[in-house]
Order: sequence, then structure tokens, then C-alpha cells
Amino acid sequence: MSVLARWCYRHRLVVIVIWVGVLAGLAGMSQVVKTSYDNSFILPGTGSSQAQQLLQRAAPAQAGDSDIIVWQVSHGTVRDPAVAARMSAALARVSRVPEVAAVVSPYSAAGTASSGAASISRDGRTAFATVGFTQQAGNLNSADVNRVISIAEAARAPGLTVQLGGQAIENSEQQPLSGASAIGVAAAAVILFLAFGSLFAMALPIVTALAGVGSGLMLIAPLSHAATVVGFAPILAALIGLGVGIDYALFIVTRHRRGLLAGLSPAHAAAAAAGTSGRAVVFAGGTVCVALLGILTLGVGFLDGIALTAAVTVVCTVLAASTLLPALLSVLGMRVLSRRQRARLRAHGPQSPELALASGTWARWARTVQRRPAMLAVASTVVMLPLALPVLHLRLGSSDASNDPASTTSRQAYDLLAGGFGPGFNGALLVVGQTGSAADTAALGRLAHRLAAVPDVSSVAVQPPAHGVEVITVTPGTAPEAKQTSDLITTLRSDIIPRYTHDTTLRVYVGGETASFDDFAALTAGKLPLFLGAIVGLSFLLLMLAFRSLVIPATAAVMNLLAGAAAFGVLTAFFEWGWGTSALGLGKAGPIEAFLPNVMLAILFGLSMDYQVFLVSRMTEEWGRTRDAAASVRVGQAETARVITAAASIMIAVFVAFVFESQRDVAEFGIGLAAAVALDAFVLRTVLVPAAMHLFGRANWWLPRWLDRRLPRLAVDPETPEVPRLPARV
Repeated sequence: MSVLARWCYRHRLVVIVIWVGVLAGLAGMSQVVKTSYDNSFILPGTGSSQAQQLLQRAAPAQAGDSDIIVWQVSHGTVRDPAVAARMSAALARVSRVPEVAAVVSPYSAAGTASSGAASISRDGRTAFATVGFTQQAGNLNSADVNRVISIAEAARAPGLTVQLGGQAIENSEQQPLSGASAIGVAAAAVILFLAFGSLFAMALPIVTALAGVGSGLMLIAPLSHAATVVGFAPILAALIGLGVGIDYALFIVTRHRRGLLAGLSPAHAAAAAAGTSGRAVVFAGGTVCVALLGILTLGVGFLDGIALTAAVTVVCTVLAASTLLPALLSVLGMRVLSRRQRARLRAHGPQSPELALASGTWARWARTVQRRPAMLAVASTVVMLPLALPVLHLRLGSSDASNDPASTTSRQAYDLLAGGFGPGFNGALLVVGQTGSAADTAALGRLAHRLAAVPDVSSVAVQPPAHGVEVITVTPGTAPEAKQTSDLITTLRSDIIPRYTHDTTLRVYVGGETASFDDFAALTAGKLPLFLGAIVGLSFLLLMLAFRSLVIPATAAVMNLLAGAAAFGVLTAFFEWGWGTSALGLGKAGPIEAFLPNVMLAILFGLSMDYQVFLVSRMTEEWGRTRDAAASVRVGQAETARVITAAASIMIAVFVAFVFESQRDVAEFGIGLAAAVALDAFVLRTVLVPAAMHLFGRANWWLPRWLDRRLPRLAVDPETPEVPRLPARV
């Protein structure tokens, strides 16, 4: 790493020009090779997926996304001629929009049974029309969806409220996250300036991170043509990339500044920083990528795209920190230090690293941990365990539109439909049957009759058969995200339907959006232990190879699991129990998004490994020099704690900034990761980990000789290049 850093330092203009050219080239390519997002929600082997396939073959109009236009009058009824004429004209225009397959109006003969209940509420004040699109929501042309919205909203009039709901409508209302990124970067800039006291030093991590994240995001365009990439993958890639990119550059710049203060020349300080912190950055970036790519073991296509895009962005941030950053350090020279530091260096000469470590708040705290490791280990564990307890009540699912911001049309449509037709109307189930004989048709008829008497079923409607496929629309009596609705799906599949398909060739599947999300929650929950075992095992192996130890990776595994449990405990209390959602305008209490645990755990393990690598690599560096376990742990903690907590503060600021976009799923990532990083940095890495390592003593670096001989060498031990120092006065 030091060789690469020296080359980049000496050829700074070449490196900067190459980076500018690469960014310009990627920007041009992304304009030519347009991003091809695939938001298909396909879960092979599940009942909802099989129902979707049957609908696609037999009734394409029902296989696409089905959205709702709902209207309500303040006086009279929706049957009044003026209201009927106005809404009929609007619905006719909607039906002519490209990618709209059909519109079922309450003013037509088919409308009264369109969705399993009358299309006009009992009090006559609320009505709805079903808009069937040709494709699933994520694959629709946004211009066509926006045109539908514009036509419907144009029908509004005094006393006539018109709102729209459905997945395609919700997707169109999601705001770009450029504002959140700007807030996160601004917060990071403030923290960096406070940490460094220099505008130039502050700018270095931000410029480096933006170059890495920008190149990674622009590579998503060609990647989307080779893999399944969902529309919100760039959001998560930007969130992760900004956090780790700024942190990686921060670690290297901090080590570089320490070298300058110790009397090294700028060129050799950069080489020394690359040989120590730079190597740790490469290893840490590798662990993040390994954790992210562990998502591929789940075998869920749309999650694979999230993992790949995030991993590509992390790789780009590591490349920027390893090449662009040394070139920028060369441009700035001694200006990386603040004016006060440069003046002190000129007046008093280089400062001894040992003297710098012996003073300061973190040095005093490191000595405190060394004196009382058992007491502090118990105290930090007592802090973490209560936070982790709510995870025992974690329920996965998908939050419905009732959690959208109150100002959105999707939320207002949800409220109108729930008030006029019941809460379950917003999440109707499609019971799809494939018949092959008259006996099958008769059995399906008996099933439809029985479904109407099932508890928690509000209404049932049978639609005309098409190509041997019949559809029964079942409206639950509870909201889509409610546990009772999930229990109803389980009852239908495991109890009711088998009774009527036994001894027949009839095949019946429960589908629809609500059932799809329920299947996904079950799928991710079932594979979570395997996924967790994979990333814990790989992390253990990497740390064992890096630090030639069994205790260090075992300690890291336990700490990461504890941090993950505490983070999900916070999420459970905040979102599932609703302790913080109302205050932030994120809806009411509801389940945690089903896709979040696997993605968030991958990110969390990667970020936790970052801090573990930076902390323990410095301890190992000191251990190799002194063979004094207590001193190594103390020095490593004293030297890295300040930068780890500063880096964590930056990550927390970036993650929290994404909470204020009012998108519940993104907010869950923001809150969860911010809580995890805060607990990891301020409790685990600065208290519990060093306390445990003090208790373990020399055993921290124990590895059986027979195993040491057989393992390949993958060390993060620092290089020790010859580093000429500056004269005593600069």
C-alpha cells in the first residue's frame, strides 16, 4: 500500500486527471447506457408467485398492478348526475393512458362487484374505480402513472375529493434523496471541521467519498443490464457509500496528520499512513463487501441487486481512498494541519507520538478501562441487553399506506377507503384456482361459499372464469399490515383450502400484494439463521487470518451479534411498538419491513468489522513491537478511540439525515444503522471490547501452532518503510 501511495503522491496531477476523466466518462456512459431497473417481486415456489403466474397466463389485465381512484362528496351522494358525469369523463380519459389495461367504474355494470364489495359505500358518499395496469408497479413508465394522477386530480371540485392509492401511485410519490445526501454531507463537514480544525483537512474525506460514491452510483447503469437491480438500490448504495467513504478517508488523513506532527515529511507521512491505516481500509472494505455479498446466499433476485450495487460502491470508495486521497495530500502538503498546529510545529518541533498518547481524554479513559475491566465489561453489557430485549418480539411484514405521510394522496386514499369500506379493503387477497374438470369447478364453488364464513373475512366476490382459471377476491376485516391478516392467509392455506382441494385436481393459491409480502416475510425469516451463520463464519475466518488469533474473531463475532440484537431491539420499539414514529411523521405502529434484517445485518456486520479492524490492528501493531498485552490494548484504544468516535458521529449524521425523507422503509434503515453505529462505537469498541481484551490478556493473540502453519497469510500488520523525519523546526 505504501508503494502505491508514494506513486500517487509523486504523480498527483496524473492521478487527479485520471479520476476526473473516469468520472466524466462514467457520467457520459450513464447517459448513453440508461439504467434498467427491474422491480419485479418474484418469489419462486411461493403461493403468491404461483397465483401471479396463473393470472399472467389467464387474465393479464389482473396480473399487472391494480390501483385505485377514490372519491368522496361532502354533500349528497356520488350517484348525483353532476358527480357521475364528471368522474365518468375522468375515468374514460384514464382508460386511454398507455399501460392502462382497464378501468372498472362504479357507474358501469361491472363496477358493483369489482373488488369483492360494492364500489359505492353504504352511505353513498364514497366510491372507487379500479385501474388495472399492464405491468407490475415497479416496471411501469413513470410518465404514464403521473398522467393518471394528473387526470384524476383534475376532476377535483368544491365538495368533491379525489385521491389515488396503490403501489404505482406510492412509487410516484417517493422523493429523490438528494436532499438527505446533502444534509448528511453538511453534517459530516461540520464534524470533520471540529475534529481537524482545518478546512482543507475537512474537505479531503468529503471529496474522496463523493468521488468514490459518484463512480459507484454511475456504474449501476451497466450493472443493471447484467443483474436484477431494484429502483431503491441506489438509495442504499449512496447511504452506505457516504458513510464508509468518509470514514475510510478520515482514518487515513488522521494517521497522515499524526505523522506530520511527529516530524515526518509529507511524502513519507502519506506513505506511512497508507502502510498502516490504508491497509486497514482495504481489509475493512473487503469485510464490508463479503458481508454484503452474503446476501446472495438467500437466492432472492431483487436482494441480489441491492448487495451488488452496495458492494460496487464500497469498492469504489476504497479505490478513491487508496489512490485519489494520496494525490490530494500531495497537493495540500503541510496545509492538512491547522494553522495552530503548523505554528506549534515550527515553534516547538515534532511531538513525540508516545507523549501525545499519554495525555488527553481518551488516554485517561484507556487507563481507566485497564484498571477496571471487569466492572466496565459488566456495566456495558447491562446497557446493551435491555436494548436488545425487544428483538424477541420482532415481527416482519410490510407497512401499508396508512404509514405514508398524511399529505400524500396514497395516504388520503387509504383513509377514504378504510372509512367507506373497512380497513381490509386496502389489502384484498386473490384466491386463484386452476380447474381441470367439472368436479374441480364444483369444489371451487363450495370453497367460495365457505370463505364467506371464515372469521376475519369481510366479503367474498367470485369473478368470471377465464381459460380454466377462476379468481375469488377475499377482503379481510383487518388492515393489510395487521397480524390478523397474516394469520388469515395462514389459515386459508393450511386449513380451509386443503379441505376443498383434497381428492381433486384443483389447484388453489392465495395471491395478491398482501400475500406476496407475507410470503416474503416468511422466506426471509426462514433463511435468516443461514445468512447470519454465513456472515459470522466468514467474518470470523477473515479476522483469524488477519490477526492470527482465535480470541479476537470470537470476541468480534459476539460483539457484532450483540450490536445487531440491540439495533433491532431499538427498531422494534421505535417502529413496531410505535414509540417514535408519530414524532417523526412516519405513521403508526407496524411491522418491520421484511427485507430489512438481511440487508441491514450485512451492512451492520461490515461496519462493525471496520471499527474492529481499525481498533485491533493498532493494538496488534503495538503487540508486535512490545509483546505487552495490557500496554498494547491501552495504546491501541487511546490512539483509535477519538477517530473511531468521530467516524461514528459522521456515520450517524449521514444515516439520520435519511430519516427525514418521510419514507418509512428508508427511515428504518436510517434509525437502525444510526443506533447500531452509536452503540458499537460508544459502548462496544470504546468500553466492552478493550475491557474484554484486558481480561483475556496475552490470550488475545493465541493461535495453535499447527493451525498457524496451515493458514495462509492475510495480515493487516503495518508496513515499516524507512521514514525520514523533518528537521526539528519547520
